[in-house]
Amino acid sequence: MNLEAESTGKASATDQSPKVKAQEGLTEGRQMATRRIREPPSSARITRSVSARKKAAVNSGSSPTQDTVNTPTSPPSPAQGFSLRQSPRAQCSAETRFTSEQAEGNLAVPWKPSKTQEEEISMYAQGPGPAPPSRVERPIFLGKPSSRRTELTSAYSQGELLPQELESRMVSSETALVSSRALTKSVLEYLNKKGYSKSEAMLRIESSTEAGSLQTKADEPIGTKYMRAFELMVNYIEGALDIYKADLRRFRWPVFVYSFLQLASDGHGSDSRAFFQKFKDIFEAEHSDELHALQPIHLPEHVTSNATAKVFLGNKYRLRVNGTAFTALILFLENTHKQGSAVLVNVIQGKLQTVTFESSTDNQSYLARLLDRARQLENHPAEDEGIPGHNAGSANTDQAPGSTVLARLRLGPLPMDPDYVGEVRARLDEEDARHPPAEGQISLSQHFDQQIKREESEDAPSRTELPLPASSPRDIAMEVQKVKENRDRFKIESRTGGVGPAVSVVMYTFHNTHDSINCLDFSQDNLLVAAGMSESYIRVWTLDGKPLPTPSSQANGSLQPSGSRRLIGHSGSVYNVSFSPSAQTPNASANTSNITTSKYLLSCSADKTVRLWSLENWSCVVVYKEHNDIVWDVRWGPFGHYFLTGSHDRTARLWSTDRIEALRIFVGHDNDVDVVCFHPNNAYTFTGSCDKTVRMWKVTDGTAVRLFTGHTGSITSMACSPSGKILASADDHGTIILWDLAPGKLLKRMRGHQKAGIWSLTWSVESTVLVSGAGDGTVRVWDIAVPNDAAGGQGRVIGEGGTGQKINVDGGAQGQGVGGKKKGKDVVVTSDQISAFPTKKSPVYKVHFTRQNLVLAGGAYLP
Repeated sequence: MNLEAESTGKASATDQSPKVKAQEGLTEGRQMATRRIREPPSSARITRSVSARKKAAVNSGSSPTQDTVNTPTSPPSPAQGFSLRQSPRAQCSAETRFTSEQAEGNLAVPWKPSKTQEEEISMYAQGPGPAPPSRVERPIFLGKPSSRRTELTSAYSQGELLPQELESRMVSSETALVSSRALTKSVLEYLNKKGYSKSEAMLRIESSTEAGSLQTKADEPIGTKYMRAFELMVNYIEGALDIYKADLRRFRWPVFVYSFLQLASDGHGSDSRAFFQKFKDIFEAEHSDELHALQPIHLPEHVTSNATAKVFLGNKYRLRVNGTAFTALILFLENTHKQGSAVLVNVIQGKLQTVTFESSTDNQSYLARLLDRARQLENHPAEDEGIPGHNAGSANTDQAPGSTVLARLRLGPLPMDPDYVGEVRARLDEEDARHPPAEGQISLSQHFDQQIKREESEDAPSRTELPLPASSPRDIAMEVQKVKENRDRFKIESRTGGVGPAVSVVMYTFHNTHDSINCLDFSQDNLLVAAGMSESYIRVWTLDGKPLPTPSSQANGSLQPSGSRRLIGHSGSVYNVSFSPSAQTPNASANTSNITTSKYLLSCSADKTVRLWSLENWSCVVVYKEHNDIVWDVRWGPFGHYFLTGSHDRTARLWSTDRIEALRIFVGHDNDVDVVCFHPNNAYTFTGSCDKTVRMWKVTDGTAVRLFTGHTGSITSMACSPSGKILASADDHGTIILWDLAPGKLLKRMRGHQKAGIWSLTWSVESTVLVSGAGDGTVRVWDIAVPNDAAGGQGRVIGEGGTGQKINVDGGAQGQGVGGKKKGKDVVVTSDQISAFPTKKSPVYKVHFTRQNLVLAGGAYLP
């Protein structure tokens, strides 16, 4: 056998015998093979080909038919390899082991040459040079090697696999991976063609996650990856189309929270603090409370002990967004995986429950609605967004399929007792005979029949479901008086032609209170007003200034007639008071059964009790003690007998005047129950909490039937419309939201008050106008019928602060107050506002629509 030098310009050694030359070439080849084996397996590429050997020999100037052993005089470069062909004479040393190199730890796998002369093992190292012609093309991986490749290289380094076996299995593994990716690509093309955008987006998320982790620097801090990826996402969202921008912005808050909590949970305290400080300003206006609760977190122990963090980590954040916008966001994150976006893809996939909707864009009306929806969601969350994972209006927080059905509601008025109806009609006939209706005016009996017919035509609860005490002569007199007031009221129709209805407001201001008044309430007979004091007592005044009636037991005593009374009994601040249902008493009525003024007053206090006061003898009748903490609110039911309370113990309770124990306990809020109210038919109750949710409960069984989310602040007041179809709720961020009860949907938002808390809401008799009173010292009138997509739906900036100044939706002042001051904060007022009535440094605690559509308002002057 001849030994030829490689084509490197070196002379061949001809002064040695063929056997010696062959043995020296074999030894040198083995040493080079050993050096190659000691290199990391992941940096070597292995192939086996006879044709490659022949082509290499042709390129080097050797005859392809000659048996050669190429012996380079210098170690090959990473782009080069070496070829070894052993002769039959060298087979005797095939089992020989390199004991010296094994002792030095330089040999990882024993060398076993092939027994066939036509076999050849070629080992190539990766490098900048060109690959051999027979090199197996590998697919390009986006991340780290797959687990299968890692297992094979590990087995090879431990001597469990021969080079031939490693090559064969590696090629099989990569072929399978290529086939899997080709299949995934085909499925994605099919889903795109069929329009299954949601399925396509989720498959892209899964496939990108399986591709591996990020191609980032190994020593790069994990916090840098999150900050760079989140900043990329925010910039992409801000540059998106206006019709999709509002939907995409909803992703920012949950992704921010879960990314921050992930960093803290993994022990990256400094990174989590840097991430929080860099992006918290984006969410300050909408999520100030949550940011304040999350700010102290920077250790894993903080995450497990923080209540807000546990709520987020224990649930999936629900989002309902446009499917096109969602798909575009996923594609963007997928295309920027090298910059770190894969961490956000993992958050969206694992922590968010994204519900997409698709709509046709083939007409201008759709685009107008989409743009209007984007404006509405610009600074406010959707009503079905958030942690509970519920569908809009549904109180069922179970995310399992089939759990999205809303409970059917009976919102019609409670039907009257047939015997009661006959007695009321007879009394109305007597009134018509005594006082005939004016020209063009219908009689009281006809008006009453219209009301009864309207009640029977609607879905209403049964009287058997809501037991009420038997009707008394006083109840009949009240109903007759209600019919008279309803017929003779000032009718307020919805706004037409941009001109709002004329609404009159009577403001009662309390002076020298030293900020001690916590609450106010007006009686329905328009005779009394009660105030709950921080000094633990209640004070009652007459609205007309006349002395209050003196109890018969004290008529001959030393008690002098007075225009006010104190009710003393609580041992803590009084937070709310409520008069029992009443009506105006007919003039010159000598019959005591015709007296329809309020008989009772309820009060709740920081002493955890609710007290029932008699307004006939001005004393406490009953003390109700079941709440475990401060009682924030108390309200009478529409027919008396029942009343409702809300407490700091996170429960609301239903009571009746004839029982000392609560009839129902409504449990479900995550924080204090701050405000409560009844539905007009007495079949449902509403509770508002500082957990920013409103819940609707069924009285008969105590179950939650609706859950309304969408407020950005604590709920401060609620009122259900007399029609029983719409609920108005307000928060301490100055926003009023109208809810359609039957479908459980948000109708619209109304803005105009400053961030001082809206403390009272009241409806007109027709349910067409809403009046609100707030801590910013204004009474505002809102038109319910105006849709949000009307011209100027976002309102305009109006200067507030002119003392005694009335402000219209047109933006002009109709009256200049004393002093003529014009400085003040500018607020954005929506087009729903009809008018606003500023007071002189008097926060408005209570507003009340009378049955004749006159507004009473009350507040305390705070200089």
